[in-house]
Amino acid sequence: MRRRGYDIDSPRGGGKSKLADDAGVHRAAVSRLLQRQSMPDLETMRRLAGVLEVPLRDMLIRSGKLSEDDLPIVARQQADPAEDAPRLTPQEAARKMGVPPELREIFVKVATQFLSEGT
Repeated sequence: MRRRGYDIDSPRGGGKSKLADDAGVHRAAVSRLLQRQSMPDLETMRRLAGVLEVPLRDMLIRSGKLSEDDLPIVARQQADPAEDAPRLTPQEAARKMGVPPELREIFVKVATQFLSEGT
């Protein structure tokens, strides 16, 4: 979190609030996670992982709730690996495409609408 520029050590909680806002989660979820009081639900972890640019697997392992043995990396051999590749979240796509941070929220909203229509 600190490496991504979130001042989580401030007693005023500015970095925690910014992280929560950027991830679209409640500030209390971030506070409880940092205080190791509770484990956020999977969607909250996904959102935080996306904002922090950390693979969800790593986030779950770093939280101490799961181990590498619990989440082994399984090598897949497919005829067409692109066909079975994991889909990027809209947040990840925005980052990889170089969408400026101030425009990412609108990008995510629009992309999410398109993804919802396709299902």
